Amino acid sequence: MGRLTGGDPSLLRRINSAVVLHALRAADAATLTEITKLTGLSRPTVEGVVEGLIENGLVVETAPEEGAARRQGRPARRFRFRAEAGHLLGLEIGPHRVAALLADLDGRVVGAQAKEVSETAPADERLERLRGAVAELLRRAGVPRGSLRAVGVGTPGIVEADGTVRLGTALPGWTGLRLGERLGRSFKCPVLVENDANAAAMAEHWKGGARDTDDLVFVLAGLSPGAGSLIGGRLHRGFGGAAGEIGALHLLGREATPERLLSTTDEPLHPLDEQAVADVFARARRGDERAREAMDRFMRRLVHDVAALVLALDPELVVVGGWAAGLDDVLEPLRQELARYCLRPPKVALSMLGEAAVATGALRVALDHVEEELFAVEGAGTARQ
Repeated sequence: MGRLTGGDPSLLRRINSAVVLHALRAADAATLTEITKLTGLSRPTVEGVVEGLIENGLVVETAPEEGAARRQGRPARRFRFRAEAGHLLGLEIGPHRVAALLADLDGRVVGAQAKEVSETAPADERLERLRGAVAELLRRAGVPRGSLRAVGVGTPGIVEADGTVRLGTALPGWTGLRLGERLGRSFKCPVLVENDANAAAMAEHWKGGARDTDDLVFVLAGLSPGAGSLIGGRLHRGFGGAAGEIGALHLLGREATPERLLSTTDEPLHPLDEQAVADVFARARRGDERAREAMDRFMRRLVHDVAALVLALDPELVVVGGWAAGLDDVLEPLRQELARYCLRPPKVALSMLGEAAVATGALRVALDHVEEELFAVEGAGTARQ
């Protein structure tokens, strides 16, 4: 990049700090000479930046390798990024459980905690269970709450930029809930709220089976499926944050509601919960004809919902996660039907992250925020002095 001159000296310092920190984070450890080569900055600039980062607790000098002094005389000083200088939380809020992942500033998970919660639990009770899980996780990990740099949250529903759930029918009392504000009272760091399927898509791209593709759809398959999509490696939320809400397609026809799709009688299935549906699928596998018909209807609806997204987005890969991913015979019907409906059928795979997908994606949301804070300076390039 071109040489930056003049301007705000504090801006130049921030740019140079971000450049050096990024280089150190990418390396296990590096000498001042190596950092100078990696960044293109002058040796005096690198020395000053590294000392400042040490004072801020983000960089530490490493001990010389054993025997290095005897072989080469006094070894060059080496430095590394202190991933343990802060921590991140990834939180999942679901119908049947809440979960939390704790990670360092490199995104390495250092602890996990989950608690069951009733599907009918009111919002206050659900949030209290989540706070309890977080408190227990931090206590077990020996991490003070003040060490947290960002908290990501994955939740069902359409989420506004300020963390308000504009519409959320999967959880009682969720529509209109100021989730970001409510959880923000428990932390002194930013709390960032994301739709659960969007978070899961980010997780699969980060640590799952979609690491080698930038165009994917993640289907959070359940009674009311949702989907998150990445286009060119970027999360696609849509204009109002409602992209991927394929579960709403059944509203186009009353006969397509899950209660009727999964019924093995002439009446809608009641109660409609995951255990009742799992029973229908189990009976279908044992040869019950009406249960088999119900399962086929459910699978056709899921396939049609996914096919609509595939036709619109043309992804390379469709990843199936969520509760329905644990049912038998999910992938093959999906592959067959997508081949029928789609001009270029995508690859189809089960999620590699399982039930950890949403919390892992929420952790990625928090990590993205911290990385932007540490490494990005708006409107700036690499400064050279």
